[in-house]
Amino acid sequence: MRFRNLLPIASGAYNCVVICVLVSLAFFALKLDILMYFCLTLTVFVIFFFRDPVRRTPPGDNIIVSPADGKILCIEEVFEDTFFHTKATRVVIVLSLFNVHINRSPITGVVRYKKYTHGKFIPVFKDHFCSNNERNSLGIEDANGVKVLVNQITGFLARRIVCSAKKNSNLVLGEKYGMIKFGSCVELFVPTNVTLRVSTGDKVKALSSIIGVIN
Repeated sequence: MRFRNLLPIASGAYNCVVICVLVSLAFFALKLDILMYFCLTLTVFVIFFFRDPVRRTPPGDNIIVSPADGKILCIEEVFEDTFFHTKATRVVIVLSLFNVHINRSPITGVVRYKKYTHGKFIPVFKDHFCSNNERNSLGIEDANGVKVLVNQITGFLARRIVCSAKKNSNLVLGEKYGMIKFGSCVELFVPTNVTLRVSTGDKVKALSSIIGVIN
């Protein structure tokens, strides 16, 4: 059985877990109990935070799935001027420290746009945190020309964005492409003619939850 099946966490976290365990064993050998328990607690936190549970693709055609776990903060129609260059529906998903932090592609398509924008680290409960905070933007276009834009946005605690997707690379629906460490939020922009399946306040899970259906 693969180690991934025994400990389903993000691949980049295995080294951290191994180091924490080895340090805990060293403190145990030195009979430094307080430090040993601290390292064991840290190990459990790392495993919990970087957990990567198995997700199944929901049934249906032309679906757009959630790119992140969390709670929908707002849904609104806006003018999106970086990738759509027209009106789009904006869905903001807020992640807590306890959510799974791995991000997944909402559709199958090609990465047509990628940009990292440096910015602030304003808490998510402050106004305009989405527009002012540091972010990574990924614009994806499917074979029929349908576009979605996903913004990974930092927060007060979330200072690290990971994104493995490259411009002009292909992504499959639900494919893992990155994560935001220690919370914050994800913005998803979809065409205005998409029939939404979610409302403000709903809790969603990456890949498992359908955001909308392409008409």
